[in-house]
Amino acid sequence: MSDEIKYKNNPLNGVSLKKVVTDLVEQYGFDILFAYLNINCFKTNASIESSVKFLKKTEWARVKVETFYMYDYKSYPRASSEQFKLPPRDRIVPDDQEAGEPSILSMEDAQRLNEKRAKKAAEYNSSSRSGGKGNYKKRSFGSNAGFSKSHSDRGDSPRSYDKPSAAKRSNDTLDDDPWAAWKK
Repeated sequence: MSDEIKYKNNPLNGVSLKKVVTDLVEQYGFDILFAYLNINCFKTNASIESSVKFLKKTEWARVKVETFYMYDYKSYPRASSEQFKLPPRDRIVPDDQEAGEPSILSMEDAQRLNEKRAKKAAEYNSSSRSGGKGNYKKRSFGSNAGFSKSHSDRGDSPRSYDKPSAAKRSNDTLDDDPWAAWKK
C-alpha cells in the first residue's frame, strides 16, 4: 500500500491540531471537553492557543483529543482493534466509511461515563491486589526489615547504639520516636 493511499484515507490528513481543537471547542465548549477527556488544559486557563501548545508537547493528550475528534466529532465507526493500536494520524479509514454528524454530548452523559470509568478502575485495582496484574510484594519496614543479624550477632565489637539508652529503658519518648536514642 502506498503512502498516498494511506494519507488519503485518514480524516486527520491535512488537518492541523489547532483546527481540531477549534472545531471541538466551537461544537462542545471547554467544559464538555474537560468532562469527557479529563485533560486540564480544557479547564485551567482554557484557551485554544494554550490547549494547542500543551497538546503539541504531550503525546498521550494529543492522541486522546484526536481520537475524540475522529470518533465523537466526525462520528466515524470505531476502528478495528488492529487499527486502534495505531496513533490516530496513522489509522486508515476504509473507503466506504463517511464522516457523520457530531455526537450530541451533555454533562449528564459525561458524569455517567466518569462514574463508569471510576467503577472499572476500582474493579481493576481490587483485582490487582488479589493477585491480578500489578501485584507487588509488600515489604515490611519494621525495626530490622531486610537485616538478618544485628551487630552483636555478627561478632562485632559492641557499640553505643547497640545498647538501650536510659530513656529507652524508662520508655520516655522513644515509644513515639524510634530514633530518639540516636538524636542525643
